[in-house]
Amino acid sequence: MRRLFRDFWWKVLSLLIALAMWFAIVGDQERAISLAAPVEMKGIPSDLEISSDAPERVMLEVQGPSSKVRDLADSRLGVILDLSDVLQPGQRTFTVDNSNVLLPQGVRLNRAIPAQIRIRFERRLRKEIPVRVNYSAMPPEGYRVHSEVVFPELIPVEGPETRIRQVTEAETDPIDLSAVVGKKEYRANLYVSDPFVRLTTVTNVTVRVDVGIANDEQQQPSNAPPSRPIRK
Repeated sequence: MRRLFRDFWWKVLSLLIALAMWFAIVGDQERAISLAAPVEMKGIPSDLEISSDAPERVMLEVQGPSSKVRDLADSRLGVILDLSDVLQPGQRTFTVDNSNVLLPQGVRLNRAIPAQIRIRFERRLRKEIPVRVNYSAMPPEGYRVHSEVVFPELIPVEGPETRIRQVTEAETDPIDLSAVVGKKEYRANLYVSDPFVRLTTVTNVTVRVDVGIANDEQQQPSNAPPSRPIRK
């Protein structure tokens, strides 16, 4: 008995350490899960534009110890594409692998869906385009727009070269003239239909209209489509 209880507490401590190691090994087995990770881009050249749709997220299948994988959804996880070596327009393909996926230590990437991302680059182009006033309703019957003034008349936009060349105008938010007689001023936001083209320094304009009585020969039937307002 005396030999059994010799160094008793050291034996208890050794047993506890062994149990802890066993639970750590058995309870922290390998586990694989799939998560949607955001795609981030860095080093975009200042004179180039992305002109193709790129995925916002990539599905990643990762594997690692259960203790690390279990809470992975709440940690920072992402795909970082470095575009700094893109020097000219054209298509480039980027492979999603361990070199550009952010993962905690001990967690590895099994596969990505999609495994590759293809992006088209174009020269960045800037130009000025006119503003078209968008009317949701024209003046009351017997009245018409005598004058329409937009300030500024031209607004700067920029974007990929092919997209910019196709954009001919920006339009205002709809303006309702159904109850307007006389002079009226509006502050209207601008809209460009192409999502790859953006407004740069001007996002809204001032619209001044003068609504007056229409002459008999100029008055249109109430069911006729309104003619484009006259600018003066």
